[in-house]
Amino acid sequence: MTTTQQSPNRKYHSILPIALASLLILGTARLVFDNLKNSRESIFRWRFWLEGNGFHRYIIKSSYDNDDNSYEDIEDCNVFEGKWVWDNVSRPLYSEESCPFLVKQVACQRNGRPDNFYQFWRWQPNDCNLPRFNALKLLRILRNKRLMFIGDSIQRSQFDSMVCMLQSALPQGQKSLHKVPSKKIFYAQEYNATIEFYWAPFIVESNSDHSTNHTVLKRLVKLDRIANHSKNWEGVDILVFESYVWWMYKPIINATYGNLNDIKEYNVTTAYKMALQTWANWLESSINSQTQRVYFMSLSPTHLWSSEWNPGSEGNCFNEKEPIHGPYWGMGTNLEIMKIVQETIQDLKIDVTFLNITQLSDFRKDAHTTIYTERKGKLLTKEQKADPKNFADCIHWCLPGVPDTWNEILYAHLLQEFYN
Repeated sequence: MTTTQQSPNRKYHSILPIALASLLILGTARLVFDNLKNSRESIFRWRFWLEGNGFHRYIIKSSYDNDDNSYEDIEDCNVFEGKWVWDNVSRPLYSEESCPFLVKQVACQRNGRPDNFYQFWRWQPNDCNLPRFNALKLLRILRNKRLMFIGDSIQRSQFDSMVCMLQSALPQGQKSLHKVPSKKIFYAQEYNATIEFYWAPFIVESNSDHSTNHTVLKRLVKLDRIANHSKNWEGVDILVFESYVWWMYKPIINATYGNLNDIKEYNVTTAYKMALQTWANWLESSINSQTQRVYFMSLSPTHLWSSEWNPGSEGNCFNEKEPIHGPYWGMGTNLEIMKIVQETIQDLKIDVTFLNITQLSDFRKDAHTTIYTERKGKLLTKEQKADPKNFADCIHWCLPGVPDTWNEILYAHLLQEFYN
């Protein structure tokens, strides 16, 4: 067996193409890096998912620009575990005066609330920071897209919050808000983007589906009917669902399943599970996970009995000035309902992200509209305001306020999807 020794010149010839290729790769990488560095858009890649009550974040790659906070490289971070911290520097994210689209129902300062302390609390996760909200960045993410919030008046408040958080980044004449039956639609002209709200308090069809005239003496839910609603959701890029408070009126609810004339009384949790299954069936038959994103907001808690956080008292959330500090789980949060939502989502064949905002909201007994709000479209009278035990609203939230934090968490998810 003989071997042939390669000449030095042949060695150089064989090495030269490799060297040139390496230089080309390095040059290209440097060019890409420089372009990214010069761009105002920092590259934050996030990995989020819910695991039990956990929300885990993995930073794959990050570069800093002036539009974002810098973050520690933390592997496991549950953003739903943390505390509310006083922050009169970065809070509130907007003011009532700066948002011409803010509705009277949640504008507590305009309605006479004497304190504004509720506006200056920021949610701080234990082991990381939420990304700082950037309206222009979100508008870029939403370019040529539709973001729709679906649910009841709690979900409408999240819509109102999102509109207020975004609208200041748009010049006059480039933004509008109009109403059509069951919908509110905010349009960002330059980005051809819409943020929408759709009224569906039970998600499935009911006798409370009229967007303004929905107060009925006897609620009736059609547990297997969703088409009248879902035709309005088809093709929407980002869907954010919520449904809870309207189910909690009584422990039983009138409902139909199959025959519309066969009305029966159902246990609320049984009916809720059946309704969510109808919703899940629609998702699996209609959603394209490659192009659409679906989120479900966990229940928004109520603070109807002050004895829960102040034993011996007989009031409610009225005149509360601070969050609850420390472990707390109120009676206004139904664990069985939360379990139904989680199990329904886990059984789905498509991806739905469950945003568990219940615990962090449960601390905020101070942030409800109480007597500084509307009832049936009219501000409370002097006599009603003088009777907060019976007339204080401990369900809805003042804006600016808690729903802004829900949107910051949603924004973090939308960043993840965009950069991935």
